Amino acid sequence: MLSHRAIWDGIDALARRHGHSVSALARLAGLDATAFNVSKRISKDGRERWPSTESISKILEATGEGFDSFLSGTGAFFQGGQPSGNPTVPLLGLAQAGSGGFFDSAGFPAGQGWDEIALPSSGEAGIYALEVQGDSMEPLYREGDRIVVSPTEQVRRGDRVVVKTRDGEVMAKILARQTAKQIELHSLNPAYEPRLIEMSDVEWIARIIWASQ
Repeated sequence: MLSHRAIWDGIDALARRHGHSVSALARLAGLDATAFNVSKRISKDGRERWPSTESISKILEATGEGFDSFLSGTGAFFQGGQPSGNPTVPLLGLAQAGSGGFFDSAGFPAGQGWDEIALPSSGEAGIYALEVQGDSMEPLYREGDRIVVSPTEQVRRGDRVVVKTRDGEVMAKILARQTAKQIELHSLNPAYEPRLIEMSDVEWIARIIWASQ
């Protein structure tokens, strides 16, 4: 599912991969420097503004990237089966992830018991997949969906993330706010209250970069 947020996340991720601000990326593609500004993404009356397919085509041409690599930075869903012969990454159930021995101290996969999942395009080193359990992120992520996680991507407010606490709890949430002392995590399902967690209780935070059903 390509949401408004996912498309803009893809543009932001593309700019970061090439060492540009979104303004510099727009200029590189021959677009107005303000084309991708945050202020342009929501209209004054609150309606979502979407980038044109032409502007996306121009930034892909300017950076030499394909549409698959663009999608890999959006956190969007890829429907259906995976193409054969593509790279694979380690896969683990979200509930299992809280058990000891599956991660190192930086949040990278470690130990035995991991399965594998194929990616639609080549991925960066260190990424892995977790299988969603529970309904706290419905309707975006449902039970059984697989989310691909990058421990090296910088996380920002509004990102979809996986957080592991020092007591072994692992959860997929939205990073609503982060300070030096605390993080605030939100669920998409309104039945779940926001979580406030002290940074001293957080073992690691990793950004969700891709998902499949």
